[in-house]
Amino acid sequence: MSDETLASIVDHTIHELRQLREQTGEPRLKIIASALNRDHCIQITEAFRARHIRAAYVHSRETGIANQRVFEQLERHELDAIVQARMLGEGFNHEFLSVAMVGSIFANLSPFVQFVGRVMRAIIQNQPGHPLNQGVIVFHVGANVARRWDDFRQFSGADQGYFAELLPEAEEVEFRGDVVEREPGGGGIQPVEILEERGVRVADMEPIGDPQAAALLRQLAELGITPDQAAQEIRRLRTTRQDRREARRAALHERVQNEVGGILARLGINPRGRTLDRARRQTNYEWTITELNRRVNERVEGRNADRQNFTLEQLNAAHELLPEVINVLEGDLGRGA
Repeated sequence: MSDETLASIVDHTIHELRQLREQTGEPRLKIIASALNRDHCIQITEAFRARHIRAAYVHSRETGIANQRVFEQLERHELDAIVQARMLGEGFNHEFLSVAMVGSIFANLSPFVQFVGRVMRAIIQNQPGHPLNQGVIVFHVGANVARRWDDFRQFSGADQGYFAELLPEAEEVEFRGDVVEREPGGGGIQPVEILEERGVRVADMEPIGDPQAAALLRQLAELGITPDQAAQEIRRLRTTRQDRREARRAALHERVQNEVGGILARLGINPRGRTLDRARRQTNYEWTITELNRRVNERVEGRNADRQNFTLEQLNAAHELLPEVINVLEGDLGRGA
């Protein structure tokens, strides 16, 4: 996802969350975002954090402990947003999810309905029209989601009843980090009523926004300000350099941890062993994280244990260089093994 596309959809999603919280007086309402893969999870999480939104991600390639920690943070209302990729089969359910940000591609209707269903849980029972029971779905005008939304909108009552069976009201699932296949059945959601649509078209889609925003955009165009110039200035106003730097640093830390697991797995090295550290003080996983960080820091001319003082330019360079550094390290370890 390009920075411009990501900024657009994330900013609008946050706007919808804040609007719902203000309208209902319920600060526990949250965002759920879908991503393409683990790297995309990290990218979206970083974008939320740069905007002071408490966000974390879950992924089937993460350990059960790591995912469970995020789920527990969600239940304790320590997060504003949870990002996930292909985790819908894990019995995931949280009633305060109210805004769904569609960041992935849905080729078929069923998984789209499953994802959208995460923001259709009733908080106030037996009151379908209550504001707390309303969910918002946000997707980018350039995505393929409009056709899925059109299919969803045209559901007959029988269709909705069938797909509702894919979304049980409550289910106890022990998460073990494995993808779980589940047959339809076991309760469901109430039939969905679409209260409002903004800019959703299949043939001639319009950008999401209200009339006032459209008028302001026309004024900018008349002044000769391009969309790219306007978007750049809006992002500058919304996120400070320090915010971006902190989010970028946290994302680099998560990417390093994720990649180390892949390196050791591909080389068949036991992460809990101590064969890589000659002093036998660190596990192979700890040693590889330290070594990968050292090499990245060296490439961007930064000192070890001083990454909190890296400039934004150094952190951006570290992200760009990481794949190359990983390949070299993996080659060195492979030859050493």
